[in-house]
Amino acid sequence: MSPRYEPRPLEAKWQKIWEERGLFNAQEDPARPKYYVLEMFPYPSGRIHMGHVRNYTIGDVVARYKRMRGFNVLHPMGWDAFGLPAENAAMARGLHPAAWTYDNIAYMRRQLKELGYSYDWRRELATCDPDYYRWEQLVFIEMFRRGLAYKKEAPVNWCPKCATVLANEQVEEGLCWRCDSPVHLKELNQWFFKITAYAEELLADLDQLTHWPERVLTMQRHWIGKSPGAEIYFPLEKGGEPLTVFTTRADTLFGATFMSLAPEHPLALSLAQGTGQEEAVGNFVDYWRAQNRSRGALEEVTKEGVFTGSFCVNPVTGWRMPIYVANFVLMEYGTGAVMAVPAHDQRDFEFAQKYGLQDKIKKVISPPRDKYLAALSQGAYEDEGTLVDSGQFTGMASAAAKEAIAGFLEEKGQGKVAVHFRLRDWLISRQRYWGAPIPMIYCERCGLAPAPESDLPVVLPLDVAITGEGGSPLAQLPSFYEVKCPTCNGPARREVDTMDTFVESSWYFLRYACADYTEGVLEPARVNYWAPVDQYIGGIEHAVLHLLYARFFTKVLRDLGMVAIDEPFQRLLTQGMVLKDGAKMAKSKGNVVDPEYMIAEYGTDTTRLFLLFAAPPEKDLEWSDQGVAGSARFLHRLWNLVQDLLPELQGVSPYQGPGTGLSPELSEFRHKVHATIKKVTEDIEDSFHFNTAIAAVMELVNTFYLAAERKPREAAALPVFREAVEAILLLVSPMVPHIAEELWQALGHTTLILDVPWPQPQAEALTVSALTVVIQVNGKVRSRMVVPASATDEDIKNGALNDPAIAKWLQGRPPKKVILARRKLVSIVV
Repeated sequence: MSPRYEPRPLEAKWQKIWEERGLFNAQEDPARPKYYVLEMFPYPSGRIHMGHVRNYTIGDVVARYKRMRGFNVLHPMGWDAFGLPAENAAMARGLHPAAWTYDNIAYMRRQLKELGYSYDWRRELATCDPDYYRWEQLVFIEMFRRGLAYKKEAPVNWCPKCATVLANEQVEEGLCWRCDSPVHLKELNQWFFKITAYAEELLADLDQLTHWPERVLTMQRHWIGKSPGAEIYFPLEKGGEPLTVFTTRADTLFGATFMSLAPEHPLALSLAQGTGQEEAVGNFVDYWRAQNRSRGALEEVTKEGVFTGSFCVNPVTGWRMPIYVANFVLMEYGTGAVMAVPAHDQRDFEFAQKYGLQDKIKKVISPPRDKYLAALSQGAYEDEGTLVDSGQFTGMASAAAKEAIAGFLEEKGQGKVAVHFRLRDWLISRQRYWGAPIPMIYCERCGLAPAPESDLPVVLPLDVAITGEGGSPLAQLPSFYEVKCPTCNGPARREVDTMDTFVESSWYFLRYACADYTEGVLEPARVNYWAPVDQYIGGIEHAVLHLLYARFFTKVLRDLGMVAIDEPFQRLLTQGMVLKDGAKMAKSKGNVVDPEYMIAEYGTDTTRLFLLFAAPPEKDLEWSDQGVAGSARFLHRLWNLVQDLLPELQGVSPYQGPGTGLSPELSEFRHKVHATIKKVTEDIEDSFHFNTAIAAVMELVNTFYLAAERKPREAAALPVFREAVEAILLLVSPMVPHIAEELWQALGHTTLILDVPWPQPQAEALTVSALTVVIQVNGKVRSRMVVPASATDEDIKNGALNDPAIAKWLQGRPPKKVILARRKLVSIVV
């Protein structure tokens, strides 16, 4: 054993041994309980950052701990390798996206191996590999056959100069981020997954996820957004199909006095025809279609609208309701049409004030007496109450009136009871190159058909030029899109859209279970052994879309007979960010700490220890150079403690108990050891609070130093010390595995520490048989004594006064005061 702790050589040594022995290669074993721990896989951007390191270190500790607890652990790693950043990097660097991606994968794989993570690298996958996405294409075809994948017109952000679709984040103040051209909404045929077919189940099954953070469950419930209410038909004054409105407040129908449509509503422009409002409405619609139309963005803008020149009729009052196009109405919510009730909706009230519609404010809900004054002080009363001026429903409470009015409308054919979901079908089309091809073929004679399964995978060609202009490169490549119709063998055209990269990340965790399987999407026996994931770890930024899509995809694969589970992830941990100077690390802020520098300067174990110790995993972590140095000092201290004791511990067996016959000092020390085992186990098992677990071990090491300094040693001390050293190494081995393996071997063990069972606290050692009491004289520590746990308070005080080390401070005089605090401290005032 080296006299100095030199982390890098010993870390390389043990990483090589683990790899040569295939220590982390998981194999199905029905005789053992399984545990599948998974961190969200990374995008291969070129370098791992501290956020990655924190995420993967948490997962690695869980994997190693569960293995020591007797579980058969699966802990895989792969790459979320498709996506727009690779295309952007290709244009910026003059590289092909494939070359850039695979170079990054090789570099990041090396970095991850340097951190000593316990991955089964045999299961590594990259979503850009045809051997991966061929099975995704097969699932797409099965979904198409069942009506779960379909194509329809949908508005997209369109840059006419680049001739390409832009994501919302690529539209900057209405302009293309690349060429600064004005962006317009354009209707394109787009592919969708019918996630709404699972809306009810996706919502209900959230109740099963009792080990998910409540805020994630809340976010998912909000995104799915189940709303019971009514659909109401408002006849158009000029005739034709009525306007359909969905509302959760049918009780306010008698106060609906005008109508608001989304700029994207199919009737927005046609209602203006022949009214003299064509130009005003057209300009308004064109402008607002080009803006960011997300709900969050619209909350920041001034509410605006334009009169279409047309009217509809309130089905219960007969009121002639002017129809406006308004910027605050979204097509994806409800039906894209909102009945305006300005007396009972503040947004509608402000709109009425702005556009001279004060005569349209009609009160139909009277507030309860305790809310009457508050209602008078605001523009609109938005809560429930008692109906007034509402025909036959006057006097009813809002809750009852909602059902009664919906039922009345259904009887009259003027509406119906309905449930709407905020959730909309998943648009998966991308008019970009670096993604999985959609395996569909268009024939003028036969229509739309899947590619023959024998032709899968539909391979993404590599002989393309990435320019960012002229639309998808695939549309410029006849060798890709010119095919034969699988039905009539005539000329046909292959789909040139690629899939949203969220599709690849919606099922990768299942493919890990059988990554080498070549006969189908999933191998049932293996995937059903490992699934579901027992512990999933990733950032809160994926709380909605990724997790929702993964849940949806799992249910689809279940219904296709490919997997037997309903939910993919039993437990979820959303780790906090790594901050520096109070902000998230980012190159633009100049506050990035390079993991490679940390490893070279301090070693892998120190880096891991700091990230685990500095904060609970679910909280943000503030980077601290002093904290890193402190973690390094602790590992040096642990190394020196074991090294100093090593000559005496050679050939000594750990103390087995029971603790009878030990001195009070050794009994108390042994109690500390087993109390620490208990605390560390509980902190990891119950909450993954590695920070408090590490703090407990640090405290034990401090106690150990004090115990080891006492000389001469009684005969029983060395077995107790051996027991303590082994317990400490076992407890820290999931967090700092390299130094733990080195010190474990130095003790003479031939079995790897990862293959040793997790220590268990002994009940008899947890029983306190002795107390260490600190003795102060005039506020300064002058001695310590050990007394039986059964000693009375008077016994402890008398023992302190009779302690030989205290006699010289008393000098034969009686003390003024003797105070006993928590049976741990005697304070003597002389």
